[in-house]
Amino acid sequence: MKLAERQVFSYNSGMEERTSKKIISMMSGTSCDSIDVGLCLVKPDFSCTLLDGFNYDYPKDVKEKIFKMFYQLPTVDEICKMNFVIGQCFANAANEMIKKHGKPDFIASHGQTIYHYPKDTYIAGINEKSTFQIGEPSVISQKTGCMTVANFRTADVAQGGNGAPLVCFADEKWFKPLNKNIAVQNIGGISNVTVISKNCATFGFDTGLGNIMIDYCTKKFFDKSYDKDGIFASQGKISQSWLNCLLEDAYYYTEPPKTTGREYFSEKYIENALKLAPDNKFDIIATVTALTAKSIAQAYERFVFPNTDIEEVVLGGGGAYNSTLKNNLQQYLGKIPIRTHEDYGISNNYKEVMAFALLAYCTYYKIPNNLPCCTGAEQEVVMGQISF
Repeated sequence: MKLAERQVFSYNSGMEERTSKKIISMMSGTSCDSIDVGLCLVKPDFSCTLLDGFNYDYPKDVKEKIFKMFYQLPTVDEICKMNFVIGQCFANAANEMIKKHGKPDFIASHGQTIYHYPKDTYIAGINEKSTFQIGEPSVISQKTGCMTVANFRTADVAQGGNGAPLVCFADEKWFKPLNKNIAVQNIGGISNVTVISKNCATFGFDTGLGNIMIDYCTKKFFDKSYDKDGIFASQGKISQSWLNCLLEDAYYYTEPPKTTGREYFSEKYIENALKLAPDNKFDIIATVTALTAKSIAQAYERFVFPNTDIEEVVLGGGGAYNSTLKNNLQQYLGKIPIRTHEDYGISNNYKEVMAFALLAYCTYYKIPNNLPCCTGAEQEVVMGQISF
């Protein structure tokens, strides 16, 4: 394909007129452990198959800079520089996949969220609600020679939504045909749920902490980036008094639609919480792991069960690999069975990559790809901006 030919394409919305597309989709989430890269085949019926996938590690200096941006107020020049640096990292990751499989029809890039502000506050009568993902898509398109779809969240926020959770759109397309009452639970840095039911319209929200606090404490007390398989948590005892204190946070009582992130569950937040922690470091990991599980279960009790019963929970994200976390969640949910995305042919690790491939497919064909009932937007919109 010649470079100039990338700009020639048409939009349409009829399934009979759409064709399947191979899409390299890339995601770096709240945990910022790596760039997840997937080659996906999206078909006109919105089904998505993962053809190949790998995790592309940020260079050490870049990763340290990203975390510094999370925990300290970055300057404008730092944001400007890192926008292009991360764009180059994403381009490098995409080119690794291109070397293996050739050029895709186009690229989908979530980018790296560095700030998310889902609040209605005002300046001069203008709403300050906003979100910011960096990883310049023009760098990706120019360095790969592929059309790139990015900046998905902004259109939803422009319509008054929270810009999250966006994966709900894919969850509905993939799980609604099962005709079952399902809670599709993702546990990344933040945890979010999509509720798909025969009794009500699909809805979803961020339940609260996922792996952020677990990872932070594992790094602080064991110098490991995460608690692999929940090994550290399994060696500790849950401090029920500290857990109950942590669960009193106002976010857990806030009615959906709602979303959250590192801006709320920040380094300062975690360090303040640790002032009341038990002395034993294993007990700390055990308790913050229980916090993620218990906050999910309580979110169901407060906001899901009043609307519908749940026949099963489908678990995905990095948390699906934490045996202790999964066991805690099963204990708190009682008899409701927990499955993983793998049971339905969807990768636990690359589920969000697959979801953003679908979102980009819809952007290409001008198909609305948000769910206002999940994000709080005033109307459906076509999310995503295209760089050639």
